[in-house]
Amino acid sequence: MQHKLARTSMIYMILGLVFGLFDREFARIYDFTGYTQLGVLHTHTLILGMFFFLIVLILEHQFKLSAHRHYKKFIMFYQSGLGLSLLIMLIHGSMIVMGMESSAMMSGIAGIGHILLTIGLGFFFKVLMDSIKAVK
Repeated sequence: MQHKLARTSMIYMILGLVFGLFDREFARIYDFTGYTQLGVLHTHTLILGMFFFLIVLILEHQFKLSAHRHYKKFIMFYQSGLGLSLLIMLIHGSMIVMGMESSAMMSGIAGIGHILLTIGLGFFFKVLMDSIKAVK
């Protein structure tokens, strides 16, 4: 399990760096200087992906979180929500750079991503608190 968490963190690190490069180069190609979600996609990916899963890795080592019955639910909801949120940030930010109009659908899908993230975080803290209690 620890190897899988380390690999997940590394994948988010690579993705975050690629998003940073994409933001810079894509905006340069279109000669765009305004604000878009692409500007924060890099940091969102690194913090919510790489750093978060490094923290989960440490907690897994200490408290064996993966033994909890809700651990897979945490991973499923969190990864789905984060993936959807990052995808919408990428699409919406790219649309802004290209001068395309957005729609309410983008906000709705982003909202679903955030809801899934929130559910995942709820499961995460349930798993964490129960795992801490089990160690005592």
